[in-house]
Amino acid sequence: MNELKIPRINESIYHDRLENGLDVFLYPKDELEKTFAIFSTKYGSIDQKFIPLNGQEMVTVPDGIAHFLEHKMFEKEDGDVFQHFSERGASANAFTSFTQTAYLFSSTSDVKENVETLLDFVQDPYFTEESVEKEKGIIEQEIRMYDDKADWRLFFGTLGAMFEKHPVHIDIAGTVESINKITHEDLYTCYETFYHPSNMQLFIIGNFDLNEIETLVRDNQNNKSFEDQKEIERDYGDEPVQVHKQEEVIKMPISTPKCMVAIKEKPEALQQDLLLENDLVRDIVLDLYFSKSGRYFEELYQEGLTIDTLRLEFVLEESFGFTAVGANTMEPEKFSKRVKEMFLQIKDEEIDEKEFDRAKKKKYGELIREFNDIEGTANNFMQYNQMGLDFRDIFETLENLTLDRFKDNLSKWVSEEQIAICMVVPEGE
Repeated sequence: MNELKIPRINESIYHDRLENGLDVFLYPKDELEKTFAIFSTKYGSIDQKFIPLNGQEMVTVPDGIAHFLEHKMFEKEDGDVFQHFSERGASANAFTSFTQTAYLFSSTSDVKENVETLLDFVQDPYFTEESVEKEKGIIEQEIRMYDDKADWRLFFGTLGAMFEKHPVHIDIAGTVESINKITHEDLYTCYETFYHPSNMQLFIIGNFDLNEIETLVRDNQNNKSFEDQKEIERDYGDEPVQVHKQEEVIKMPISTPKCMVAIKEKPEALQQDLLLENDLVRDIVLDLYFSKSGRYFEELYQEGLTIDTLRLEFVLEESFGFTAVGANTMEPEKFSKRVKEMFLQIKDEEIDEKEFDRAKKKKYGELIREFNDIEGTANNFMQYNQMGLDFRDIFETLENLTLDRFKDNLSKWVSEEQIAICMVVPEGE
């Protein structure tokens, strides 16, 4: 395995790409009691249109199928995988995001056995027509539950206002109508295309023997056969630079209105060589201006436009990105107007070298502390690796970020046509 030294913290991660294409990252930390493992595929809710394994033409699958597939992976002919983990004192889970599906466990004992179970159940699909039909009712309840959550509706309402063609605006779980179109053949098509080892990553961090786990993973994969897979072709649509709608209003049975103002990223901001820097710049901007100690937060609070803390979101991926500020507010129209003004004036705000250096040092400290969060460390490395980036480079990128470069970045960041607003208001208003 290749030793990857982590700058500033004197620790190492070990990496290997196996013959079948699987990326394996092992991060032994003997001082910990717990071990955390995550097995992830570069396949999320946005991957609806693609060329299947051995196919020649694009197919389009129903909305929500990646999330549906995640649910079904835990069910096997001989029972439920959760039980196998719990019998060894391990806690297992899974999640589906816009860009990945991940299966994970944490445990303080029987690490080798749990790693083997993780690899084996994810690489052994079992779907039947009967079990798929049964699952539809379970996921339908989940969809209806989230439809009643105002914060969830606000978030996806904002995405729907920003994006017209790109599937990121579609709910990760799909709709009741879309999941009822899913067949077990659809699940196998998606599984065979996206769950190939060459499209997957395994990250294990915690208290384990490096040589034992390396041998176990290698032997486990060598005992399985996988058909050769070329790079997957995906289609996310031809998304315009400007937002789809400048404003979206959703009415729900709530007492306190909610509002979110978002900036849609320009395509050039998503170039691979700029992603790390842009990621840091967006994070520092939200901290400088909209955190509780930020200069804009105090203005919004004093003007009575926010009831509590602000909801801050930023996402940068290969095919989409956005930055958003939201709040519970009794005056959503005034809040949206003020935050929009703030976004547009950031590039003209005066910031001195000392203030900028303080922001950089704060971010540097956060990055160091993140390496004490084993789940966060694993997720960060896998997310960045999935985009062809090395998370370790974030330290050097931060150190090289000068005030002039920061200002230049902001000068290209936002224009009025990139700003979208979503409000969730009480019914009858």
